[in-house]
Amino acid sequence: MGLSEEIREAIVPDGMVSIWWLGQASFVLRTNDQTIYIDPFLSEFEGRLIPPPFSPEEAPPASAVLITHDHIDHLDPETIPGLIKNSPEAKFLVPNPISSQLLDIGVPSEQIIGVQPEDNVSLGSIAVHVTPAMHGESFPPYAYTFGDPQEGYRFVGYVLEYGDTRIYHAGDTIVFDGLADMLRKLNVDVGLLPINGRNYFREKNNLVGNMDEREAVELAAEAHISTIIPMHYDMFEPNLGRPDALISYLQRFHPEITCVFLARFQRFNYFKSPQKLPEVQ
Repeated sequence: MGLSEEIREAIVPDGMVSIWWLGQASFVLRTNDQTIYIDPFLSEFEGRLIPPPFSPEEAPPASAVLITHDHIDHLDPETIPGLIKNSPEAKFLVPNPISSQLLDIGVPSEQIIGVQPEDNVSLGSIAVHVTPAMHGESFPPYAYTFGDPQEGYRFVGYVLEYGDTRIYHAGDTIVFDGLADMLRKLNVDVGLLPINGRNYFREKNNLVGNMDEREAVELAAEAHISTIIPMHYDMFEPNLGRPDALISYLQRFHPEITCVFLARFQRFNYFKSPQKLPEVQ
């Protein structure tokens, strides 16, 4: 059975969230009635180390597609058209300043929801809380920023609330003042966090970075996030992360945090109340 078929046919009991990591920052989340893509990156982009698990045309139908920003490994113009065909009623959440890019790709305007931090969007059984992210375009002139103040936040993250479970996808971001407090108030259970880091030489070559493995662990500790799933460390040779360093740091300083390193395309089932864990088929 291929991954597309596995996702389509997966039985997800009420109250559980199934998560598949597609590499980089790309995920599929399924509940018993929703299929959510976050930053789908399914094209045969030059330089990627891991081939996509399926083509955009083979992608399981989506209830919603969440885009964190407009870098090509997050808003992929070769992936979106296939998702539109497969998911004619899906909603596409995207930061307001870049919503026109979805129109240019062919997403109907009635399917686009422009968002900004502190927005709350209802997607049936899932509520989406939008958070700020601090990232950048190039060096110089942007450095790390929230975006042009006149246009609005160009980079965002999302907290998905389903029942009593809250899952945070950070998008691309460094840690900034107030982020941990915000996530703690949102009662995040699971954090999908980038760990590729940043350094002078990457930035000199216009490779904008993110939090590193230590910052991801400390953010989770300060925000009281009990489970983390590292991401954004495996796809491009100049921009790899250090998962081994994360494990060493976490075991030494924060062993109370559960770290789940997903094999690419592996299914992970999260259920907040393990004492009444339902059977999964």
